[in-house]
Parts: sequence; C-alpha cells; structure tokens
Amino acid sequence: MSSTPIGFTAHDHAHCVKSALAAAQTVCVQRGVQMTPVRLRTLEILLEEHAAMGAYDVLARLNVEGLGSKPPVAYRALGFLVDQGFVHRIERLNAFIACAYPQDAHNPAFMICRCCGTVAEAQAQSGTFVQSAAQTGFQTEQTVIEAEGLCPSCQPQVQS
Repeated sequence: MSSTPIGFTAHDHAHCVKSALAAAQTVCVQRGVQMTPVRLRTLEILLEEHAAMGAYDVLARLNVEGLGSKPPVAYRALGFLVDQGFVHRIERLNAFIACAYPQDAHNPAFMICRCCGTVAEAQAQSGTFVQSAAQTGFQTEQTVIEAEGLCPSCQPQVQS
C-alpha cells in the first residue's frame, strides 16, 4: 500500500486512468455487479483530473454526451461507485473524487488545496484516534480525514 498522495505528484495520468478503469471493471465482474456505461463514464469523468466534482458538474458532462439529463442519473451512478469503493464523497466540498487506492481497504485522508482545488488522497493512519475512541467505549467503523491548505505548486504563489 502506497501512501504517496497522487494528486500532488507527477505521474503518467493516462496510465493512471486506464488502470483504474480496468481495475474497476475487473472488481465488478468479481463481485457480480454491473458496470453500466453511465457508471463507467461517471468514473472516467472523475478520473480525468485529481479534483473533486459536484454531482451536478458530473451530470452536466453526462448530459452533453447524451447519457442523461436528470439528477437521479448522476446520483445513482455516484452512489454505486461510492458503494463499490471506486469513488469517495468529500463532505467539506459536497463533491466526489475517484479513489486513488480502490484495491485497498483503507481510511482515506484528503488534502484539499484551497487555491487550485486539487485534491490528493492518502491513506490515513488513524490508530491513535481509534484507540482514543475505544477508550470511551466507541467502536470506530470508518474514519475520513479532510484537510484544507496549499499544495506544493500553490505555496510559492501565495507566499510571494
């Protein structure tokens, strides 16, 4: 399991998208769930950039491509993708982003650049929090961390 935040590092993005789509389709076959054309295109739209998108932004793209114009089209596709672990919902932004680690069970940590909007996902090490919660009798099932700040590219611009 790599914890390097992909959104802030140089990488072969075409390969990133291609491998994520292939992995998602393989997982769907293994789980016996259907990756419909709308679901696949929704995932592809979210993979195009390492930025979060609102459901209506996704819907606008689907509509232009003739894949649906009603909100339930986008919400159903996004709901499926979240349920399957291919996409995360970022509460702070009320938006969605493709999962950077769909093959791994993990607790996501999102770093959101307040300047350019890029979002990077890392795998949170939430052990201390989970232990603290357990001491109060709380059983943690999932943690998600969302942090807002400046990405490496925007820091020099803002500090100048």
